[in-house]
Amino acid sequence: MWKNVTLAVLLSTSLFSTSVSAAATENDHAENRYKHVQLLGINDLHGQLDVYRDIGGRQAGGAEYLAAYLKQYEEETKNTLLVHAGDVVGASSPVSSLLQDEPTIEILNELGFDVGTLGNHEFDEGVDEMMRLIDGGEHEITGDFEGSSFPYTAANVVDENTGEPILPPYVIKKVNGIPIGFIGVVTTETQNIVLPSGIEGVAFTDETEAINDAAKQLKEQGVESIVVLAHAPASSEQDGSNPSGDVVEFAPQIDDEVDVILGGHNHDYANTVVDGKLIVQSYSSGTAFSDIDLMIDPKTKDIISKEANIVTTYHDAIEPDEQVANMVDTYETEIEDLVDQVIAETSETITTAQDDSGESALGNLVADSQRTAMDTDFAFMNPGGIRADLDEGPVTWGELYTMLPFGNTLVNMTLTGEQIKALLEQQWEGSYPHMLQVSGLQYTWEQDAPIGEKVVELTDNEGNPIESDQPYTVTVNNFLAEGGDGFTVLTEGTDQVTGPLALDAMITYLEGLDGQVTAPELGRIDVE
Repeated sequence: MWKNVTLAVLLSTSLFSTSVSAAATENDHAENRYKHVQLLGINDLHGQLDVYRDIGGRQAGGAEYLAAYLKQYEEETKNTLLVHAGDVVGASSPVSSLLQDEPTIEILNELGFDVGTLGNHEFDEGVDEMMRLIDGGEHEITGDFEGSSFPYTAANVVDENTGEPILPPYVIKKVNGIPIGFIGVVTTETQNIVLPSGIEGVAFTDETEAINDAAKQLKEQGVESIVVLAHAPASSEQDGSNPSGDVVEFAPQIDDEVDVILGGHNHDYANTVVDGKLIVQSYSSGTAFSDIDLMIDPKTKDIISKEANIVTTYHDAIEPDEQVANMVDTYETEIEDLVDQVIAETSETITTAQDDSGESALGNLVADSQRTAMDTDFAFMNPGGIRADLDEGPVTWGELYTMLPFGNTLVNMTLTGEQIKALLEQQWEGSYPHMLQVSGLQYTWEQDAPIGEKVVELTDNEGNPIESDQPYTVTVNNFLAEGGDGFTVLTEGTDQVTGPLALDAMITYLEGLDGQVTAPELGRIDVE
């Protein structure tokens, strides 16, 4: 780190002032020659323009506060680029999603973002709608939209027929005449976690190969400073120890000319160095951003040092940006009649926090609403489809939409008991467990058992064993019905019938509780 080098020189000077004076002077000249470039990065904003989060008793998040921080940091440093690592839209709050996520892009345009990449949620409404948000175009709900004012890069998303990238594999930005290359990639898991209709016509290639190919092209053009915007998981402890995630795994395999990798997707903290590459991620939903400082040698055009700080957007440390606050107010006014409608009351906060078994109170509530709506034996809900808790007090339409934002419909199907057990076993396949939230049944799983043999006891709510050859009716959403999150057993379901929207089912269910909602008891899933 250049600051550490400076400190070392100063310490040496205090001890050996005569002998090192020439070396210190030479070092100062070198530092004066280097160009300071600041990158301000976000990931996984998810259109949470008007959503605040409690972090250690302090409020954070919200577009007007994120904007205030980014503007302040940009004003303090001359050479600044604003970047994002995907999922800026999708699973958004109503203020963005009901307006086709155009408000989020408009705010990023207003802030002067310089480059971004795709996340899996950019594909939620299909490739055409994703490209409309980027390039601009007409939508039947919102009319004409100008699109993004900044470029997107995605090196590993290709046209299924031609094999060519659907977006530029890299973008070059010049700062003081020095070119900086940005390569974008999105996790290949996208093909398993997005509706097949959302990724129709495209394929996802290996992230490592795509990065290396793009880096080679950049170097051929004389670009020596390279940054990767990777919508792929990364995490570390606050001190940089215990790095993990896909980004950490592929960092040693990618070109050493890559100096910085911004991660995303798992909504975690990362600030670490792996194989000489700085890896950062700043949580999600606008609650933090990455402040990355680069020193670039203008002669070699190479990054000679880099360091980062993850900054939380605490409200009590800054005044909100008035211009962006007014923009959010305008969007809220357009949708307020619908979102302010009170559906029910909760006597307590009901959360998605999972216990050791993988069960959550809110997951149970959502699964119950879906089983009731379709009048089936069982229901299964993917936890990733529940995007917010229910706070104590009035429950509005807008809160429920924020909680279930994907517009999924419910599907009734028939599975055998054997298929249901196989479905539950698929929770532990893939890179990390996906614990389905359940209604109508109970089961026990063993932590130390091998994958495929974890479920050891499976009964219905009355304690009757689930018979392997007996048919049962099951409710899931259409994302799961198409094999989403790797639950391919559900594609085998027979007698499939499409039902209402998951959101509508939830509203009807809560209204049927006479408007008084309590957290369902836990105990449907047990772990040994």
